[in-house]
Amino acid sequence: LDRITIEPGKMGGRPCIRRMRIRVTDVLEMLAGGATQEQILADFPDLEADDIRASLAYAVAQLGNPIIVPAE
Repeated sequence: LDRITIEPGKMGGRPCIRRMRIRVTDVLEMLAGGATQEQILADFPDLEADDIRASLAYAVAQLGNPIIVPAE
């Protein structure tokens, strides 16, 4: 996950890949839309296969964080 960076002044503080202006959500949306790894790498030549895997790992880590809802 060291490939995922968050900088307050870049891309609204959203998680990006290796300090580039490519958001994790951009990669995830392309995968969800049916793009292959090869297509994503062709569209973004600065990306590496490890960046795509890091995006997926980041998403999984975020989903694994518990959300505590206080009782009313």
